[in-house]
Amino acid sequence: MKDLSRREFCWLATGVAASTGERNVWAAPPKGIYSLVEATDHDRILDAANSYLAEKPVTVTAAHSERSPGGPHDFYSEGDYWWPDPKNPGGPYIRRDGYSNPQNFNAHREAMVRLSLMVPALTAAWLLTRQKKYSDHAAQHLNAWFADPATKMNPNLEYAQAIFGVNKGRGIGIIDTLHLVEVARAATLLDRASALRFGGEIRHWFSDYLEWMRTSKNGQEERDAENNHGTCWVLQAGEFARFTGNTGVMQWCRDRFRTALVPHQIAPDGSLPLELARTKPYSYSLFDMDVLCGLAQSISTPQDDLWAFTTPDGRGLKKMMAFLFPFIDDKSKWPYAHDVEHWDDFPVRNPALLFSGIAYDKPEYITVWRRLNPDPTVPEVVRNFPIRQPLLWIS
Repeated sequence: MKDLSRREFCWLATGVAASTGERNVWAAPPKGIYSLVEATDHDRILDAANSYLAEKPVTVTAAHSERSPGGPHDFYSEGDYWWPDPKNPGGPYIRRDGYSNPQNFNAHREAMVRLSLMVPALTAAWLLTRQKKYSDHAAQHLNAWFADPATKMNPNLEYAQAIFGVNKGRGIGIIDTLHLVEVARAATLLDRASALRFGGEIRHWFSDYLEWMRTSKNGQEERDAENNHGTCWVLQAGEFARFTGNTGVMQWCRDRFRTALVPHQIAPDGSLPLELARTKPYSYSLFDMDVLCGLAQSISTPQDDLWAFTTPDGRGLKKMMAFLFPFIDDKSKWPYAHDVEHWDDFPVRNPALLFSGIAYDKPEYITVWRRLNPDPTVPEVVRNFPIRQPLLWIS
C-alpha cells in the first residue's frame, strides 16, 4: 500500500478546515477525505452489499434458549468467560478471564452481529450508488428487528450475559448492543433521506432502549463501569441519542467523556491501564481506543470538540493515539504481555486510525489504516470491531 505523502494528505483533506481555521469535520463531509475512504472501500462495500441482498432478516425470535428466563422477543446471552466448575459439576459457573466458553448460548449475539455487518454495508452501498435495492434491503432488516411486532426485539437487555447458577443477566451485558451503534448510524442516514418506511417506529425503539439504558439497574451499573464497558455505554447512548434527536443525552455523553472516561481510563503517558491489566491487553487496548475515538467522531461539535480535549496533566485522545500507534504499525514493539487468545489476529483496520488521522493531521495513521485487514472473520475479532464502515461516519 502506497504511503500518503503530506502533500497528498493535505490535498485530500481540502475542505476539512473551515475558512476561519477552526476544524469543522463534523458539520459536513470533507470532500477529499470522503473521496479517500470511498476509493479505499468502494469494492469491498459493493462486494459485501451484493452478497447480502439475498439474505433474509434473522432476529432474536429465530432462536431461544431453554435457560433464558425471558420470552421469544427477549435478547439472551451468556457470559463469555464463565465455565462449569470441575470441582462442582452442575453448580454455578466459575470465571476464566480471557477464555471464551464455546458451549454458551450465543445465537442472539450472532444474529445481532450479522445485522451489524449487513445493514451498514447495504447503507454504504446505497451512499455510493443511490440504488434503491440497497436501501430497501437495509430497511427490511431494520423493520424486522425494530418495528415488526412479530419479529422485533424487546428494547431492553435484562437477560444479557447471564451466568449459569449465578444470575439471570448483568449490566455488563449491555456491551452486546455495541453492535447496534453502526446500525443506528446507518438508520440515521436512511431516515434523513426518507428511505425508511417505518422510520418513526425504528426511532421509537431506540428511544425506548436508550431510556432503559439510562434508568434500569443493569443500565446504570454498566454506565458506571470504569473500563471499556463504561466507554461502550457512552458510545451507545451518544449514537442512539443522535439518531433520536435527544440533545440532552448527547451533551451528558460529552460531559461524561471529559469528566470520567478520559481522566479515569487514559494515563498521562497515553496508555490505557485498565485494559493493560487484562489477559488480552493488546486487543482490549485497541478496542477501547476505537470506542473512545468513535465517541469523539459521533458527538463532537465545532463548539465542543472532544478530539481537542485534554486534562490539566495532558490526558486525551491525541496522547492515547501517539502511545498506541507504534504498536499498531509494528506489533513486535509491544512491550507488555501477549493476549492469551487471538494474539495473531490483531490488529485489524481500526477506525481510530482514520478518525484521528483526520483530526490530528496524521497521514501516517491513515496509511496504516489503509493497509490493515478491514474484514476479519474470526468471531472473537469481529465481536471487538464494531465500526466497520467508516464511510457512514464521515457522511
